[in-house]
Amino acid sequence: MKWIIQLFLSVTVALPVHGQFYLRGEIKDQRGKPLEGVKITLQSKGTIPFRSGRKGDFGIPLTLNADSITLQLNGYDNKKIKVDTRIYQVIVLEMLPITAQRYTQNLASVITNLKPKETTRFSVLGESYSSVVENGFIDVKKYPETGFSLNVDKAAYSNIRRFLSNEMFVPVDAVRTEEMLNYFNFKKEEDELLSTSFNCRTILSSCPWNNAHKLFFVNIVAPKINLDSIPPSNLVFLIDVSGSMDHPNRLPLLQSAFKMLVHNLREKDTLTIVTYGGNIAIPLQPTGGAEKKKIKDAIDSLTANGDTPGENAIKVAYDLAQKTFSAKGNNRVILATDGDFNVGLSSEKELEDLITRYRQTGIYLTCLGVGMGNYKDSKLETLAKKGNGNFAYIDQIQEAEKVLVKEFTSTLYAVANDVSVNIKFNKNTVEQFHLIGFDNKKDAIADSTSVLEGGEVGSGHATIAILEIIPQKKDSLLSDQPFANITISYKKPIELPIWRQNFSINYNPVSIDTVDSSYRFAASIAAFSSILKKSPYTKDFSFEETYSLAESAINTTNILHNQFLGLIQKAIKVYQPSDKKKKQHH
Repeated sequence: MKWIIQLFLSVTVALPVHGQFYLRGEIKDQRGKPLEGVKITLQSKGTIPFRSGRKGDFGIPLTLNADSITLQLNGYDNKKIKVDTRIYQVIVLEMLPITAQRYTQNLASVITNLKPKETTRFSVLGESYSSVVENGFIDVKKYPETGFSLNVDKAAYSNIRRFLSNEMFVPVDAVRTEEMLNYFNFKKEEDELLSTSFNCRTILSSCPWNNAHKLFFVNIVAPKINLDSIPPSNLVFLIDVSGSMDHPNRLPLLQSAFKMLVHNLREKDTLTIVTYGGNIAIPLQPTGGAEKKKIKDAIDSLTANGDTPGENAIKVAYDLAQKTFSAKGNNRVILATDGDFNVGLSSEKELEDLITRYRQTGIYLTCLGVGMGNYKDSKLETLAKKGNGNFAYIDQIQEAEKVLVKEFTSTLYAVANDVSVNIKFNKNTVEQFHLIGFDNKKDAIADSTSVLEGGEVGSGHATIAILEIIPQKKDSLLSDQPFANITISYKKPIELPIWRQNFSINYNPVSIDTVDSSYRFAASIAAFSSILKKSPYTKDFSFEETYSLAESAINTTNILHNQFLGLIQKAIKVYQPSDKKKKQHH
């Protein structure tokens, strides 16, 4: 029987047409948002289902004047009601608690007394970034605890590199300190051993930019799984081939990147390719990882044209991922785009609502951003966080190799979900603290229902979080007293219980000149980030001082470390051109 999806009549009474009646109406959630794809089963028609349309609307032909219907949608309570075709139905489905939680504003960190303040929304060449508010110093007597989420996102660093390499100022909101730290490897030799739990190392040192303060480093290493035991991967490449991708640093770069990833596929892995541009296409149906030539040929065949129907493409990609879903495997959609969704849903909020509905399917989302000029960082960041996934920016082929080959397992194989860290300071040893990075979006801070959202962490991923500490006066008398308690909370993939690990730390500060060089290097990254953000907390610290700090800490054989020094030099050239001219004159 033909399904009439949309039917809008101005009359309030449904008249029979050719012996039929029409049941019309719309379905919403309790926020008033229309619900698409709700399964509608009529008692008179048995198991034949109907679905609500894009605006939550439906129009169903009936031979009866009244009927009973059952409504079903993942993440919502089932609903059964009696309906009369003479009445236009407005039906509300109630969210399950887990769904309602996903639709609250989510915080990157919990800073209890932080209030929104004015920040400059810096947009360049049509690019967009989420406006954030920097965390401030917190009084421990009033608020002894803070929390932040862990993830493997590292997009900010390569995006900043792109700006400075082009001798451009960096948008303030493009600077995310935690992602800049994520970009580098802070593992120790012992971290390469297989493990089933998180490891946490800490150190308290002097602060390079404020002698009266301390820096508290929290180095967390995720569980590391055996490569031989990695379950099958069910991957869907969702590739933007719209007209805006027709540049060497966009689609061609992504094609090279994905072909490198294909080398890591095994026979038991499955790959599907979906593209969207002038239309949505499936250039590669589900294919085993052993058929590498077939996969690479499909990737090579892609060309860029048309506009960007990103909304429907996301739906198609997730539907295909569900059809080839591996119950105990790694199910992931990898979206690659410049983020310019100009057809269909386009706002961050609309995209957030869409991707949140798919999050509960057990399918992860990785977002790869490319390009400049119309790059939409804010949209990709939103998708990655709401899609239970991660986010990287690829500005060159070496970056593609780093993300998709060298860091393959930490990028694409989650060992823990909803990972968050809670730190409780001892008021007898700490007066105030400042969490560096993990800044929150303005609208999340303003929303009183906001909650801390944990992140997804890949196999063996290591990161460092840094907090600036103001110790209690006479800190020389505080040695070996309790300083802080750290709790790491997380869920294992496919498991519901929340796991927690606890660590207790005493107050034992040391000079930053004597700590392991990796901590000094992390401090230089935090300083560089703060200066780019124009943070008031490093206003008396210069790029040159940051360079000296980094230079004292780098491993000279590490390419990424040397590149970071070069990046600071580029920043000096961009931000302090007159200083360079003065030096040349002398």
